[in-house]
Amino acid sequence: MTDELPDIQVFNQTNLSIPLEQSLCQAVAKQLSDKEECSFNFVEVVYVDEEKIVQINNEHLDRDYITDIITFRYDDSDRHQDIEGTMFCCAPRIIEQAQEFNESPEREFLRIYIHGLLHLAGYEDQYTEEKEQMTQKEEYYLDLVDKRPE
Repeated sequence: MTDELPDIQVFNQTNLSIPLEQSLCQAVAKQLSDKEECSFNFVEVVYVDEEKIVQINNEHLDRDYITDIITFRYDDSDRHQDIEGTMFCCAPRIIEQAQEFNESPEREFLRIYIHGLLHLAGYEDQYTEEKEQMTQKEEYYLDLVDKRPE
């Protein structure tokens, strides 16, 4: 794979602080692309509030509830190369989940980000087996981040 870092753009449309650095987002996307044999061309990570995530969920998925992330892939490739997409992340929901799971906000934001990248890379989580596989992959990539030198 290439040594080039993926183009990851982070936008915060909330008044909350997002505890993820863009450089970490790029490094994680690079690591995931190398391990999953995919490539990210351009990914937007947009942090929104509950009202906006419900609006997106309703308009695009016909669901009327708050969720932590909604991922859209824009490229037409079935090969999972040059992936382009947008992840809408509900910052208040992620903070709530961190508290629910007794996890640091940084780790929960990172887990949701990894979850979105896995969706863009072709993983699904509609069925129990798929959810288990995604959770294992999330933990794997979180562990890789934990082992990174400072």
